[in-house]
This record gives sequence, C-alpha cells and structure tokens, in this order.
Amino acid sequence: MNEFITIKENSNAQITEKKSKFIANLFYVESIKEAEEIIEKTKKKYFDAKHNCIAYRIMENEQIVERFSDDGEPSGTAGAPMLNILQKNNLINVLIIVTRYFGGILLGTGGLVKAYSNSLLLALENTTKVIKCMGEELEVSLEYSQFESFKYYCKINDINIVDVNYKENIICKIELETIKKDKLLDDFKTKKINLSNIEELNKKLIAKSI
Repeated sequence: MNEFITIKENSNAQITEKKSKFIANLFYVESIKEAEEIIEKTKKKYFDAKHNCIAYRIMENEQIVERFSDDGEPSGTAGAPMLNILQKNNLINVLIIVTRYFGGILLGTGGLVKAYSNSLLLALENTTKVIKCMGEELEVSLEYSQFESFKYYCKINDINIVDVNYKENIICKIELETIKKDKLLDDFKTKKINLSNIEELNKKLIAKSI
C-alpha cells in the first residue's frame, strides 16, 4: 500500500449517557507494540474505571492488523462498532480507547453501541485526517537570497519544509513524496532551483493534506 488515510494528531472527547461517563482517547500509532504499550498505560491511568474498550487498525509488514476488545461490556457493543467506524473511514495506524465510568443505570446493548460509537466520532471531529505516504527526508543548503524563491518552489511542488537553521547558509530539512525526489534532484542539477547542496537523509512516512 503506497498511501493510506490516518490522523494528524491525537485527540480526545467525552460524553455522558445516563450518568455513565465515556472518555475517548484517539492516538496515531506506527506499530502494534506502540499501540499495546499505550493501551497498558491508559488502563493504569484509568485504573478505577469499569471498562477500557479498544479498537485499532495498524499497517505492519505491509499488512493491516486489526484488533478490538469489549473489556467486559456485552459482546459486540463497544470494540466491534468502533473498529467498524475505523474501517468505514479507511483509517490506518489509529488506536481508539474509550474508558467508561459506570453511572449506575444500564444502557442496554443499543445504548452502549451508540455511546461508544459517538465517543469515537466526536474524537475524530477533534483531529485532522491526512494521507500518509512513503517519502524522503533531505537536507538542502542555500544562500539567503534564494530562500523566498525556494519556499515558493516547495509550495507549488508539495514539499514540506520541516526545519530551518540560519547559519552561514540556510540549512533546510525537507520532506517530499518518494516519487517527487527525482524531479527535485533533476531541477537541482539543471539549476532550475539554486541550491548549494542536497543531502539525502532517510526514508519515512510523511503526511499530506486530503
């Protein structure tokens, strides 16, 4: 899979249904190990809660791994509905944990599905969806007089300037899609952009707007 939809930043949300409090924590994760560590930390944080229900979809070894748990709620009322929402939104590398503090009034299976689903949907409203794709991280050096034109070049070519250091020359760390790297290198060689040097750093997943 060359690219997938995920979330830009972690978010949270909270709703109350018949005195039961539902706290949704939505995380961007890059591995199953990371997700499981967050689940354990969250369970410790909300150790006094009745339930910590989870669902995640994670890309690992080019395969989508899915897991959900109702954590003591009636089967199919918490984890599965949340996983279904992640699937319908084509979200990957996302972990949702909804913590429930029981308020003493039973919600019934339909009420539980609605509460857990709405908690996740509200948390999704509080973040931004982005596309993650395979990209490259590079470092470029340029003269101060070329900085404004280089920023414009990056803007029209969907290149993200992630860091700028002002030294004898300006040193920029940039991210771009792998498929766009050859154009950048060619423009550098043919002097379509005036850079002093380009150094390739590493490959990484990068975000682009939807």
